[in-house]
Amino acid sequence: MDLEKVNNELTGKSAEDILKWAFDTFKDRIVFASSFGAEDVVVIDLISKINPSAKIITIDTGRLPDETYELMEDTRKKYNVELLTYFPDKSEVENLLDEKGYYSFRESLNNRKECCRIRKINPLRRVLKDCDAWITGLRKEQSVTRKDMNIVEEDPVFGVIKVNPILDWSLDDIWKYIKKNGISYNKLHDQNYPSIGCEPCTRAIKDGEDIRAGRWWWESPEQKECGLHAKKGGR
Repeated sequence: MDLEKVNNELTGKSAEDILKWAFDTFKDRIVFASSFGAEDVVVIDLISKINPSAKIITIDTGRLPDETYELMEDTRKKYNVELLTYFPDKSEVENLLDEKGYYSFRESLNNRKECCRIRKINPLRRVLKDCDAWITGLRKEQSVTRKDMNIVEEDPVFGVIKVNPILDWSLDDIWKYIKKNGISYNKLHDQNYPSIGCEPCTRAIKDGEDIRAGRWWWESPEQKECGLHAKKGGR
């Protein structure tokens, strides 16, 4: 695939047009992986209007907030889409906890990445081994680690194509769409949680803080990725 040509053709197109291109191109070999943040519920709503039979998955790390599970259930009931849940390997989680305890991810960057690899990356790898592409809810505005991403790009982690239909949306765009379309969203967003992951790794942000400040708040901004969205050649 000529990614430069594809990105030139899709630049300036709507998220709907990008999703239509993705489904036309990859047919049933593409999946949307949702963590049920504000961006992801927007993408689910868009997909439901374009391709209701699309495959949508989520990774249950075992440490999600109750509010996330509530939203997952609301979404499952509202949309006539296939929603599948994947879990980390039981033995990998057990070994991690037995060997390093319950909060090893706060002790070092390597330990945190190990936890993310076991709980997030490995389950998604199982999903994507049968796919040619996956859809994300990433936005350039979210963090310094995402500002150079393209609408369509090679994924160096999973060896498939990654499609980012709302990459150029602003946070204001996201919330306008949610309000206009009456979409359910994570209740933690109303408690100053703009970015939500695992419960022990997420906190509310303070006034003036970056929107990703509440994720792995003990780390520097350029390190704040779980490993699902690495750049080619690494970070």
